[in-house]
Amino acid sequence: MNENPKTLTFGCRLNIYESQLMQEKASIAGLKDVLIVNSCAVTNEAVRQTRQGIRKAKRENPNQKIIVTGCAAQTQASDFAKMDEVDLVIGNAEKLEDKTYSDLTFGIGLNDKIQVNDIMSIKETASHLVEGMDGHSRAFVQVQNGCDHRCTFCIIPFARGPSRSMPMGLVVEQIKKLINNGFKEIVLTGVDITSYGHDLPKNPSLGKLVQSILNHAPDLPRLRISSIDSIEADDALFDVIKSDDRLMPHFHISLQSGDDMILKRMKRRHLRQDTLDFVQKVKSLRADVVFGADIIAGFPTETEEMFENSLAIIKEANLTYLHVFPYSAREGTPAAKIPNQIIKTIKKQRAAKLRSLGEQQYQNFLKSRIDKEENILIERQLSEKSYLGRSEQFAPVEILSETDISDKIIKAKIVKTNDKHLVGKMMESSI
Repeated sequence: MNENPKTLTFGCRLNIYESQLMQEKASIAGLKDVLIVNSCAVTNEAVRQTRQGIRKAKRENPNQKIIVTGCAAQTQASDFAKMDEVDLVIGNAEKLEDKTYSDLTFGIGLNDKIQVNDIMSIKETASHLVEGMDGHSRAFVQVQNGCDHRCTFCIIPFARGPSRSMPMGLVVEQIKKLINNGFKEIVLTGVDITSYGHDLPKNPSLGKLVQSILNHAPDLPRLRISSIDSIEADDALFDVIKSDDRLMPHFHISLQSGDDMILKRMKRRHLRQDTLDFVQKVKSLRADVVFGADIIAGFPTETEEMFENSLAIIKEANLTYLHVFPYSAREGTPAAKIPNQIIKTIKKQRAAKLRSLGEQQYQNFLKSRIDKEENILIERQLSEKSYLGRSEQFAPVEILSETDISDKIIKAKIVKTNDKHLVGKMMESSI
């Protein structure tokens, strides 16, 4: 078939960004009929889905070579190498190196299939620049990689290595390039982006980075932060939230639990009141802000009372977008060794309750936007006269238009909700 390389991506926004880079590098190297599978290791289910995706891809195209990389490949290299469908396993560091693709050979023996080195020895973030994101109206920019924290449930530090930051000047350079290529929204992404700058000269913070981007890229209409550890938010970031409405009013909090004892056993750096204080402060600076959060259901030792605290904080903090995960015991993590593991059925029940409440919160938010005027970045065309975009608060909005409004920012009045997204009437368009 002699097709250009393709990617299959699982997991986080950082993986989406890195898949684009890998596809570009593989194309430049002249690789053909290759599928690069960028895996996720955050839960056992994520690993299972990666395996399932590999098998399906091989069935659909038996002649293509399959390269597996990403976090699950880094932590479970030999397991993937044993799969008959897999031709090569490369690590999280190797996947972003040009020579990995220019010198690529597919080994026959099991050991030859594995090209994974010690991620903990990596000290610097390479300056990877990408000119655009195929199929996306917004672009993701990696500003940080790795994590120095050791939350008891998390395998990711062992998949991504220590925290490394990209210098501010290179971040600004990349964003300017993306603006010139027509992108109107930039999403800052990383593994633990609120730790940004600790390893750089003069220790710049995430807030300082955001200030620098907005100051040096005046033509950027929208800047978004992918996730935030609320306890590490700095004064510079609060200043930007208050003073520059180009920073989108939507923050996704790495919450994990609403119970103090569980947070301590997770070895998180915040307590529930810290999250509530953060939410209150940000709302005092920008009234239209909305919040999302990651929450784990059924962490070891979690009682019903502890779980109720997680349910309660959803309403107390008025969280709108929830990412709920039943606790998944990852081999090699301290939490997996805690004796009092919660049985699977209870974890699933608690996750379902969290998702149900999250859906109620989401529906309440959608209804609250009816009759409001919103600025919508159009992402894609749904039908001949229908387009889908995102509001500043990240709500999906359907817009009817006789003319092509792809990739434009338009102003619309919200007229109704259909439970899944908002429906708006276009008032005027602008680029």
